[in-house]
Amino acid sequence: MNEVWVEKYRPKTLDEVVGQIGVIERLKSYVKSLNMPHLMFAGPAGTGKTTSAIALSKEMFRENWKLNFHELNASDERGIDVVRKKIKDFARTAPIADTPFKIIFLDEADSLTSDAQAALRRTMEKYTNTCRFILSCNYSSKIIDPIQSRCAVFRFKALNADEVKKYLRRIAVSEKLEVTEDGMDALLYVASGDLRRATNILQVSASLGKKIDAEAVYKTSATGRPEELKTMLNQALDGEFIASRNLLDELLVNYGLSGHDIINQIHRNIFDLETDEWIKIRIIEKIGETEFRLIEGSNSRIQIEALLAFIVAIGKEAS
Repeated sequence: MNEVWVEKYRPKTLDEVVGQIGVIERLKSYVKSLNMPHLMFAGPAGTGKTTSAIALSKEMFRENWKLNFHELNASDERGIDVVRKKIKDFARTAPIADTPFKIIFLDEADSLTSDAQAALRRTMEKYTNTCRFILSCNYSSKIIDPIQSRCAVFRFKALNADEVKKYLRRIAVSEKLEVTEDGMDALLYVASGDLRRATNILQVSASLGKKIDAEAVYKTSATGRPEELKTMLNQALDGEFIASRNLLDELLVNYGLSGHDIINQIHRNIFDLETDEWIKIRIIEKIGETEFRLIEGSNSRIQIEALLAFIVAIGKEAS
């Protein structure tokens, strides 16, 4: 258990990257030509953006990849001084050994301030002969248009259940774990297409024993069982406010869920309710309002209880 499985089982080559076939084929063409433009990887967390950038550098630069690849996390160093000093100093020096250029990988680039992005735009343009940039972000809309226009944009998609399951099975075999069917379903539910999250939860669950079932997964991931969320919502729709409120208390206390966690899970389970579409629409509208209030700093318990009260009212209105 000394190793972090996310790193231990990180793909070493582009061919090993999971679930991004279209993206990988385009990246392999850059490796073949030993040339590439500035790149921007956009997509949800845990879908292979960092892994693809590292694998691309390894295949392009071979044994010299560490000398010509520099990774920065923009969420840690997000100001204009980082662009003017660290990035500029690395970008303007010549590549080492027999390589055509160096690569700066800027992870979580959507965390850069507006001034930093404006400075980065000029740096990307000025030092393109010696350095290429790969920008990784979860929200491409937060990257200014002048930078986006300088990059070839790659859209990474959330991984489907079969791809995540195949990857986790491979880890389970290697680590001699027994993952039950309900345990695998729980891992897929909690991960929601995020392979890094799925791998981390699998490792934490394995700390409880070699057999991993749904109980272990939900216990270690601070996630409520979907059936419990559905029960809470159905009780509210049936007018049983106190019962649904008591179940909410169990989720907050037993699972240690935050208000945002519960709101996100409620949103995921609304679509599985057996009720009229207009009721789901009204509830989702209220969920959006509740989430906004939580972001603004409101008391999570009060806001979620208010949401349950609204669902009770909607249920009585429909009956």
